[in-house]
Amino acid sequence: MEQKKSGNGEKEEQVKDLVVDSSVVIKWFSDEEDTEKALKIREDFLKGKNIIAVPDIQIYEIANALRYKKNITMEEVIAYTRSLIDIGMVIVIPTADTIKSAVEVAFQHDITIYDAYFISLAKELNFSFITADENLYRKIEKLKFVNLLRNMRI
Repeated sequence: MEQKKSGNGEKEEQVKDLVVDSSVVIKWFSDEEDTEKALKIREDFLKGKNIIAVPDIQIYEIANALRYKKNITMEEVIAYTRSLIDIGMVIVIPTADTIKSAVEVAFQHDITIYDAYFISLAKELNFSFITADENLYRKIEKLKFVNLLRNMRI
């Protein structure tokens, strides 16, 4: 995450290449707190301002989360899931090294290996990691490349 000074001297965050966890991406399909910020991340990606990479498991996580939203139909779940594939994000298949790193991160920070995989992927790619999950963020906030969506000014 790079910072620049705005016209009034305040620091503004400039989002660059990202790994976004499922708590951010789900906001692309449902109106929740900080949805506007999540949509801005997607908009910037679609305009070519950054790269978004995600582990392949995110597709399953999003489909499952949408499946249990009462106001979303089966057809919408299929369409939304397909859009995640079609949007052009880099979908990363696990490697032995990244899995090893994820296990280490999970143990070091007392988090799930699922969450740790996103973090390890961001670290491996030298990308920023963005989450909307405050509980996860509290456990990993000391990592310099980690950002909480709520705290971002984008």
